This record gives sequence, structure tokens and C-alpha cells, in this order.
Amino acid sequence: MRILLVSDYATAEGGAEIVTRQLRDGLRARGHDVRWFASTGHHPTALSEADAACFGTVGPLRTLVQSANPAAYAGLARVIQTFQPGVVHVGMFLTQLSPLILPILRGRVCIYYAHWLRAICPTGAKLLPDDTRCTTRAGHVCYRSGCLPMRDWLPVMLQMHLLRRWHSVFTRTVANSLATKTALQAEGFAVSDVIPCGVATPRIGAAFSDVPTAIFSGRLTRQKGVHVLLDAWASVTRTLPSARLLIAGDGPERAALEGRAPRNVEFLGQLARHDLERIASEAWIQVVPSIGFESFGLVAVEAMLRGQAVIASRSGGLPEIVDPSATGILVEPGDAAALTESLCALLRDRARCQALGSAGQRVAEERFTIDTHVDRFEALYRDLLAPVSMPR
Repeated sequence: MRILLVSDYATAEGGAEIVTRQLRDGLRARGHDVRWFASTGHHPTALSEADAACFGTVGPLRTLVQSANPAAYAGLARVIQTFQPGVVHVGMFLTQLSPLILPILRGRVCIYYAHWLRAICPTGAKLLPDDTRCTTRAGHVCYRSGCLPMRDWLPVMLQMHLLRRWHSVFTRTVANSLATKTALQAEGFAVSDVIPCGVATPRIGAAFSDVPTAIFSGRLTRQKGVHVLLDAWASVTRTLPSARLLIAGDGPERAALEGRAPRNVEFLGQLARHDLERIASEAWIQVVPSIGFESFGLVAVEAMLRGQAVIASRSGGLPEIVDPSATGILVEPGDAAALTESLCALLRDRARCQALGSAGQRVAEERFTIDTHVDRFEALYRDLLAPVSMPR
């Protein structure tokens, strides 16, 4: 099969891009001809793996580009004309490649793989500035609530209007979790399938430190809930003064978080993959304290594959990954007291952490491997390309 992957970025900076790259590599290993089309709108030091690219930007013009990017239209048209793909697989595309690309796809076998809720929410997290969940359809509320300034609100509303107008070009829409599917369907998007993300098995397994250790790894944004984790940790250290918390990652909230961090918290910054795995392997617990909608939860699955217990928010797709009776603990988003109680319970009990980690590893190896992910997409492509049986 000839398969064209389309996404905003083709770097290894985000979870959606990592999942797309792994899908590409898995399909190529099975003999398929796979190419990747993306924008140039990424950090200058990031290495893009796109086979063909169009203009993109992370500068002041980004809002306009994601709403109407004529370079994406022209570039994708050229790639389709020369490559003639049997399947076009569109992933994350609303932050650089605008909906203008959609009319080009009409009449083709085309899949939209929804990695997050950007199709129905300008922030993708359904989270209001006061940290409460948004239950309103995107529109004037996005400006009134402070989620978008007026200069961004108009082009983003245009973008969302065009997406709804042209979304029917997709042969199938596939979600990465049941939660994502349910949220999109509630706002009128027909979602036919759920295919969980494929996650690479870490090269370094769990090697529990002698010191009770928890780790957070991810982008330091408000929706990830690290401020809630730090509030909980202040209480944890009063009960377990030797426990330590590692914060791996960077982002716009880092300075504020460092300013409020209690003792025994170490900010590691952005780490190379091997360094992150080496450090993360010492932790007893992976904490995923998101307060925004977490469509899947790659970090939780990585920890399970490593053999570690997980404490996660009951948000989005995380309850589909973490089983509170077998592999970890779920707490309500933003509930620092419940998070404190869960952290203390596990950090007092290394054997329980190991048991939860072992169970989680078995579950993740059954459900979330890259091979399983590639199997399911390959089967979907073949099904869509199969000739329609004509009645005799």
C-alpha cells in the first residue's frame, strides 16, 4: 500500500508526532510505501522527518496560518499528485495545516486520527482559565471566558467552521480512546473506531530506588496539573520527609512551579530520551495529575511498560489505561488531598508499587504495543481499500 501521513509536525517533540513516527516505521517495516507531509512550523533546533513540507510558523502569524494556510493546500496537492497514495492518514493538523487542505482529499480514502480535542476546543483540553471543565460548545464562550483573546478568536472560529463544513471528506474518523470518541460524538463528529496509541517499550525497566520516589514527566502547562501535585507534595513531605519528587520536562509554567515547590522536589528540565528513561526507572510511581482532558496518556503507558505503579487523574482516556483495582490509583482532577493520600499510601509500600507495576506491565504489553497499533491501522486501511462486493 501507498500511505501518506499528514500532520502539523514531523519532529519528535510531542506525543502525537512520536506515535505517527512509530506508525510510519512499523508500516515501512511491513513493506508499505509510506511518506510523511508536515509543516516547517517547529522549533529551529528540532529535526523534522517529513518527506515533504509546507510553510508553517511558531511566530505571531501562527493563528492565521492554522486557520488558512494556502501553502499547505498547494504542498499537499503536489504530494498527492506525484505520490498517488491509496490512503491518506491525517493526524494532528489544526495547529499549522489549516482546514483548507480538506477539499483536496474529497473522493479519496482518507482517515482522520483524533489525537486530542482540538476539533471541538481551541485549547484541546476543555479546560477554563479557572481550572474548571468546559461543558459548552466552542463559540462566544471561548472569548468571554478568557480562553482566547479577540485577535485569535475570529480566525480560530473560522477554522472550526471550515472543519465542520468539510469534515465529511474523511472516510473514517478514528479516536485514540473511547473518551475522545465520546467527546467528539457529543458535538456532532461521527467517530467509527477507537485505536489506542502504540507505545514503545522503554529500554530500561524499573529499578526502584532505595528512597521513595515519584516522578512527573511532561510539558509544564497548567492543564497538566503539576501545581496540584506540588500542593499535594507539601503534605507528603510532612509524613514522609525522605521521599523525593522528580519533575521532568519544560514549559511556560516552569518558573511559577519552581517558585512554589516544597522541599525534596527536583526540576530536571527537558531531557534526552535515554536520560529520561534512566532517571525515570528509579521512581516507584509515575504521577499523571492532569486537570485538563487527557485524550490518551502516553506517559502512563510508558510507566506501565517500565513496570511502575501509576497515580493518574480520572480524566479523559486515563481511566481506560489505569485500573485502580490492579495497576494503579485514580483520583479526581484537582483533588490535592486525594492525591496526597494516594502518594503516601504507595510511597510507604514498595512491595505494593512493584506488584502494581508488574500487573501494569502485563496489561500494557497486551493492549498498547506498537505492533498492535500498526496491526489495527493496517487492517483498517485494507478494509477501506477492499473493492465493494457487487450483488450478483
